[in-house]
Amino acid sequence: MSHLIAIVGPTAVGKSALAIHLAQVFGGEIISADSRQVFRSMDIGTAKPSPEERALVPHHLIDVVDPDQDFTVALYQEMAIRAIEDIQRRGRLALLVGGSGLYVRALVGGFRIPLVPPDAELRRSLEEKAAAEGYMALYEELKGVDPTAAQRIDPRNVRRVVRALEVFRTTGLPFSQLQGSSPLLQSFRTLTIGLTTAREDLYRRIDSRVDRMMEQGLVQEVEGLLERGYSLDLPAMSGLGYKQIGQYLKGEVDLSKAVQRIKYETHRFARHQYAWFRPNDEAIHWFEARNGMEEPICSLIQGFLFKNTGVELAESEKRTKATDKDKLLINQD
Repeated sequence: MSHLIAIVGPTAVGKSALAIHLAQVFGGEIISADSRQVFRSMDIGTAKPSPEERALVPHHLIDVVDPDQDFTVALYQEMAIRAIEDIQRRGRLALLVGGSGLYVRALVGGFRIPLVPPDAELRRSLEEKAAAEGYMALYEELKGVDPTAAQRIDPRNVRRVVRALEVFRTTGLPFSQLQGSSPLLQSFRTLTIGLTTAREDLYRRIDSRVDRMMEQGLVQEVEGLLERGYSLDLPAMSGLGYKQIGQYLKGEVDLSKAVQRIKYETHRFARHQYAWFRPNDEAIHWFEARNGMEEPICSLIQGFLFKNTGVELAESEKRTKATDKDKLLINQD
C-alpha cells in the first residue's frame, strides 16, 4: 500500500511552508488540495506558492485549467491519484497539502467520487433560484434530499450547494451516497498532520496575508483577468478576494471596505474549515503552528514511514538543514 502525508488546517496557518520544509527533508513532492489554485492566472488571491518555492519543490495540481473552465472534485481526485502514483513510482514521498476539505477527503476518504458531468441548464436554473429566493432556499432544498452533504457545505457557498443538488437531480441519488458508493482503485496509507493556532493569532495571520496580497498587486491581478474577458460571474472569480475586489472595481465599495470584507469573509471561511478538520478527530495529529514544530513532526513522519516500510532517512542530518528562510516561511502559508 502506498504512503501519503496529508497536511491540513485552516487558511494562513502555515501549511505550505511546513510542506516545503518536509518535502526537502524527506525527498517529497507536493499535491495541492486547494480548490482555487487549480485556476491559471489567479496567483495572488489564491496564495499560490511563489516561483522560487515551486523551484525548490515540485508542486502538482496547480494551474490546471483557465478561470472559465469547469473543474470538479471528481476530476481533481482522478488527476491527484495519477500524480501521487507517479511521485511514488519515482521513489519520492507525496505530501497532500491544503485547506479544501472536500479535496482532501477525495483522497483520504477511501472512495471514488463519481464523474457526473455538469448540466449547464440545470445549474443556471438553480443559480437563478438562489438569486431570486436567497441562498438559504437552495440550502434548505439540499437539506431535504441530502442532509449529510448539507452538514458539510457552507450555506453561503452557492456553487457547492448547486453542485450537490445537480448530482442529486441528475442521478437520483444523494451526493454523499454516491461519494461512498465505489471504492478507490488505489488506496493510501495516510498520516494526517493538522496545524492549528489560537483564533486571535489565526485572524492576525489572515489579515497580514490579505495586506501582503494587496501589496503584491491583487487589484491589478483582478483588472488583468477582467481585461482578458473573464467575468466576475464565473465561479472562479467569485472566490475570496476576487469577488470583493470586483465589487471595488465596479464602484460598489471603496478599496478600504473591500479589503475589510476580504478579511472578514476569510475569518468566516477559516472557522468553517474546522467543520472538515475537527480538533477532536483522532485521525489527525494536531500541532500548534509555531517555531520548533518541525522537529516533532519530522520524528512522527519518520516513525510512520519506518513502521510501515522500514524506510528511514538516508541522511538523518537533513532534518537540521532548515534555513532561517524556511523558518520565516512558516508564518506565510
